[in-house]
Amino acid sequence: MPRWAASEQHDIRFGLTPVFLSSDLELLDRLRTYLSAALGRPVTLVKRRTYQEITALLLSGQLDAAWICGYPFIQFRRRLSLLAVPVWRGRPLYQSYLIVDQGRSAQDVLDLRGDIHAYSDPDSNSGYLVTRATLAERGEASNNFFRKSFFTYSHRNVVRAVASGLAGSGSVDGYVWEVMSEIEPALTGKTRVLRKSEWLGFPPIACGKTLAGTARATAIAAAFMTMAEDAAGREVLNMLRLDGFTDGEPTLFESIAQKFELVRSLG
Repeated sequence: MPRWAASEQHDIRFGLTPVFLSSDLELLDRLRTYLSAALGRPVTLVKRRTYQEITALLLSGQLDAAWICGYPFIQFRRRLSLLAVPVWRGRPLYQSYLIVDQGRSAQDVLDLRGDIHAYSDPDSNSGYLVTRATLAERGEASNNFFRKSFFTYSHRNVVRAVASGLAGSGSVDGYVWEVMSEIEPALTGKTRVLRKSEWLGFPPIACGKTLAGTARATAIAAAFMTMAEDAAGREVLNMLRLDGFTDGEPTLFESIAQKFELVRSLG
């Protein structure tokens, strides 16, 4: 249990972006219970509809830390500090998937021209940035390439949109799609992965630069990185299908930064 200074006595406020797992009440309760015990202080889990809202709360100091995406992390890297990175299937990495209907004959991203396309969030790496960068590499602007696009504000809802025919294709977190394939195979079975991106830095746990190095930030990082050593922590990891957390390095997100610069350079 950390030793808190007098200035560190308020409750912990931890932010969660609206990924598919945020709707799992049992998981949220177990995560809150574990973090409260590991930190020796009450923990409030803060959720919002969009990535932007959670990032804004983090940057303004209204959150102690948050589980964010690699895209906002590199956008605000001068104002954010890395605390921990999830380890999935042995590595702190994941992929972006471009998905289509299971029966569709498309074989390449260029076959999706004129589609109605589902994105997860405008600040999502796997659910937005990667697809825009992929098209940019082919000399295509996403605004002109797709007939229409929309945001579902949930990776799970991207899969639902494609599975139901509401969208012809979608951009989704590969980790989310793989976990959904375990727990909702009937849904993901209606979709097919057309393209997988290269391996990218997994969405990290971050805090504001002003909190970096404090007892509070150090304790939050330690709570995640020792999660696999605790019985309650292992239950949370099992529900998340994660191996654990590592300290990671900001260089994990360099390829995301390159995609950001590519897309930004094209306007």
